[in-house]
Amino acid sequence: VNFDHFQILRAIGKGSFGKVCIVQKRDTEKMYAMKYMNKQQCIERDEVRNVFRELEILQEIEHVFLVNLWYSFQDEEDMFMVVDLLLGGDLRYHLQQNVQFTEETVKLYICEMALALDYLRSQHIIHRDVKPDNILLDEQGHAHLTDFNIATIIRDGERATALAGTKPYMAPEIFHSFLNGGTGYSFEVDWWSLGIMAYELLRGGRPGTDFSGSPPSDEPPASGSCSSGSRCWSRPSFTPHKHPVLRRLAGCRRVSAVPNARRAVSCVPQKGRLHCDPTFELEEMILESRPLHKKKKRLAKNKSRDNSKDSSQSENDYLQECLEAIQQDFVIFNREK
Repeated sequence: VNFDHFQILRAIGKGSFGKVCIVQKRDTEKMYAMKYMNKQQCIERDEVRNVFRELEILQEIEHVFLVNLWYSFQDEEDMFMVVDLLLGGDLRYHLQQNVQFTEETVKLYICEMALALDYLRSQHIIHRDVKPDNILLDEQGHAHLTDFNIATIIRDGERATALAGTKPYMAPEIFHSFLNGGTGYSFEVDWWSLGIMAYELLRGGRPGTDFSGSPPSDEPPASGSCSSGSRCWSRPSFTPHKHPVLRRLAGCRRVSAVPNARRAVSCVPQKGRLHCDPTFELEEMILESRPLHKKKKRLAKNKSRDNSKDSSQSENDYLQECLEAIQQDFVIFNREK
């Protein structure tokens, strides 16, 4: 599988490690999301190792509440990951649209993320960046965890020590380990992040956030859809054998297998609408110096230009060495094989 096997439809997002567009596989007409990362930019930002680690992790995992990898490949310019397409938007987008999530909806998201985190633990993986930006909704409104570019693998008895994550969602153990030489941290840091996110979905801001300059004691009230006890849910709500939603989800390998799954979600993204910032597509078409839809023509021109040059006249030997190393070490993946 390579770039020519896909039709590029439109850009839908970007992050620190690359951009994302909707694509259609030409032979099956199946739709995917394609994440692509420019090799030279990754080298300049020292991000190649993170990309390779994300690929290594994604190639080994698959779960109903994760955004799963289907293909990975490369060309002269970019590294590509083709993953599940989820058109419901991320939770950050919905927060910015002032969506008021009900307590039942947030409980469902937590149950689904709990199953995802439990699976990741069984695979020795700490995600380290659980936050609304990295939770995507499918068209039925179910939550899926994405973005493993700062995830790490720890084996039995090991502890992570690196300072990694998004600060407002990072557990105290991460800071303590980095600043004070603590004993490190483990899988529990993802649960801290999940708790911060749950609070944010219900309250419209993270714990300790200064809302519009008002004192911490003057936090705005929770949305009318939240019960008075939602800020301190009872322990049984999140005990797997007691919570009915979690118990129902636990044995399922796909969302469609969940009894009454459609009815359980009260916040279903509107169909026929793109739940992302429309400026991503404008930037790709107007501002991007290497737009994806012109890649074929650009690579052909670069190849003819390279053939007319003496290879010994390279302006940047180090860059060329790094590009060759990526070409050699990149792992091609096809989940269908």
